[in-house]
Amino acid sequence: MTDALELRDLTVNVAGRPVLRGIDLTVAPGEIVGILGANGSGKTTMVRAALGLAPLAGGESRLGGRPVQALSDLERADLAAYLPQERRVGWNMPAWRIAALGAPHRTPILARALALAALAEVGLEALAERGVRDMSGGERARVLLARLLVTGAPLLVADEPAAGLDPDAALRVMEILRARAEAGAAVVATLHDLTLAVRTCDRLAVLQAGRLVAVGTPETALSAEVLASAFGLEGEVMASPAGPVVAARRRADYRAPPPAR
Repeated sequence: MTDALELRDLTVNVAGRPVLRGIDLTVAPGEIVGILGANGSGKTTMVRAALGLAPLAGGESRLGGRPVQALSDLERADLAAYLPQERRVGWNMPAWRIAALGAPHRTPILARALALAALAEVGLEALAERGVRDMSGGERARVLLARLLVTGAPLLVADEPAAGLDPDAALRVMEILRARAEAGAAVVATLHDLTLAVRTCDRLAVLQAGRLVAVGTPETALSAEVLASAFGLEGEVMASPAGPVVAARRRADYRAPPPAR
């Protein structure tokens, strides 16, 4: 089976200095890989470079086994869909029309049907006709998630999909992405909530100052050593009746490394 995403020795420079160095990572169909790291560690730069949205200084990114640099915009859109952090919407369009932007090559009737189905999937079917600028930030975030789902792409990349959401909504977002993975999609999500990550991701990749310092199952990737070095925390992944949690406290002597971006 071909990996949906493969990064080989990926290196990215910004303003002439390296912000990502030697990144190696694969993501297979059917799994969720969480990208973790402190602010400025390079998470957004990494996913943008993986999708061909940022120039590479070295290495390679492959989507569906094909070098991203060799793909046309249409070919890339067939292989991957991207949900950026930015949730601002310029026009107060109905939610279903925003979601339907994920299917620009479908007929209007089919695009609307796909949009309504995706809005139902994220629990917003009752707000399909409401303008997105009249919604709360959390509702708008779910409309944009619906747009991602409408694409039906084999690789879904979501940059901070749970940011700013209440706990129930954050869990729901990750459950939706889990359902897509179980249906065969590959999912990459950058996250800040460590407990949410260990509960919902199959594997975690931890960035520190532009380098991958751990890749593996949640329990192995968030070892006590990685929690200390990458996040400045004393703690560990522990079992609880509701699932694994990261039990940790801040290290008073921790000094964050300079940002990678």
